[in-house]
Amino acid sequence: MAVTMHQISVPVFERLLKALSGCLDKATAHAEAHKIDPEVLTTYRLFPDMFPFWRQVHQANLHARRGSALPAGMDFPKIDGADTAMPQLQAMTAATLDFLGKIDPAAMDDSREVTIIAGGNERTFPTALDYLLTHAMPNFYFHTTTAYDILRHNGIELGKRDFIG
Repeated sequence: MAVTMHQISVPVFERLLKALSGCLDKATAHAEAHKIDPEVLTTYRLFPDMFPFWRQVHQANLHARRGSALPAGMDFPKIDGADTAMPQLQAMTAATLDFLGKIDPAAMDDSREVTIIAGGNERTFPTALDYLLTHAMPNFYFHTTTAYDILRHNGIELGKRDFIG
């Protein structure tokens, strides 16, 4: 039995986004318990030239949405604005999970050419499978990992199971 593009992507996106949502819950609880303004956490970055936490969450959601929609030949809901508050980050993640649940596994075509705009530059991948495996999923993992690392660095009690789900 062949493994499908849907099997190698959408369940992975869903699992890690649910885990990221749990990390957001723990960060919110930590901020409340320690009387910390949650914006201190959401605007934190590991190094000055890196995206802050809120943008890591945005990017993880973007790569999950785009990484599942484009191989299926679908438009994906854009992520607008610079929502930095925990409730908005949670809502965005919930909306992404809802969107992922609507992806038709049969519509994902691994041979479809995919063109994206990233960093203001157009980039074309010869196949959706190439796009998924060399761009969407590595970026998704990078941003979910960095979001986890930012929270962990700030003292949120998280472990490997919180990341993996």
